[in-house]
Amino acid sequence: MSVSSLPSPTPAILSQEQAASRAVAVWLLVVAALIFAMAVIGAITRLTESGLSIMEWAPVSGILPPLSTAEWERLLALYRGTAEYQQINRGMTLDEFREIFWWEWIHRQWGRLIGVAYAVPLAWFWLRADLPRWLKPHLLIALGLGGLQGFMGWFMVASGFFGERTDVSQYRLVLHLSLALIIYAYLLWLALSLLRPQAAEQTTGPLGAAGRLFAVLLAVTVISGGFVAGTDAGLTYNTFPLMDGRLLPAGYAALQPWWLNWFETIAAIQFNHRLLATTTVLAALLLWLWSYGRDLAPATRQGFAAVAGVALAQFGLGIATLLLAVPVWLGALHQAGALLLIAATVFLLHSLRRG
Repeated sequence: MSVSSLPSPTPAILSQEQAASRAVAVWLLVVAALIFAMAVIGAITRLTESGLSIMEWAPVSGILPPLSTAEWERLLALYRGTAEYQQINRGMTLDEFREIFWWEWIHRQWGRLIGVAYAVPLAWFWLRADLPRWLKPHLLIALGLGGLQGFMGWFMVASGFFGERTDVSQYRLVLHLSLALIIYAYLLWLALSLLRPQAAEQTTGPLGAAGRLFAVLLAVTVISGGFVAGTDAGLTYNTFPLMDGRLLPAGYAALQPWWLNWFETIAAIQFNHRLLATTTVLAALLLWLWSYGRDLAPATRQGFAAVAGVALAQFGLGIATLLLAVPVWLGALHQAGALLLIAATVFLLHSLRRG
């Protein structure tokens, strides 16, 4: 029998496959939403200086919070051994300790929730044969990245337990944040590939290449923001656009070798993030103007407009966060804005994938 004589799938079979794909896509979007919330909770944990309050990695027993006064006292005694307690929180009462403990505990429980929300449906869809063959290796990769992220979280926190550090390593924080955002973007891309398996044929030329370069610029800007968070660089130079009355702050190149300033000198870290953020929003607006009126697929036009709009809003949030010296609620909102901009950029890149 020739290939051409084989019967084509019936509408009922196609409908079942489409329904299964939509169900899998919804599951991936739900997990991505949980990661979105996790990143915001992580920002709050960082801004409230709560990240070092739990000094034990207990994947199973850590599910339960302290259930007795004696257990609370034991955990506080462990915390008293940190440089953060000795230099910043000496004399902290048990009630004050509880305030920082709960944010870190919620952060860890949310990570467990994400693990369950990913692994259990994955097994369900796999056993029901609802997963397209091309998707299976991607889902296993995402599962592995999630396990690595759990270890990376502890690796980050442990950096603040020893020596004279009063917080976690900014390098480990950036690694932890970057991996979370990679998983978030990866799941969004897979969900879009299920919901929109066929892209409209279009010719974007240099505009498409510029859109992809924008994604690289955004990644660098987000990483620079991680160094701002990891060094508390947003708590100084709380003016805009000048920094202590200067365009380029004094002390920008205080360390040698000079490139080390990008990661360890507060003046350089904040200046670089300002410069990158300004470049990012200008690039987003220029791309949108460039795309305006061109013969593009509707999704691509929407993608350029969404990236420009969210980038502009995020830029405004960043300035407000800086001017107000990073209040917790605004810092968390700025983190959420970064995640929304990443989502808009993933949508744009997905729409360009055949451009």
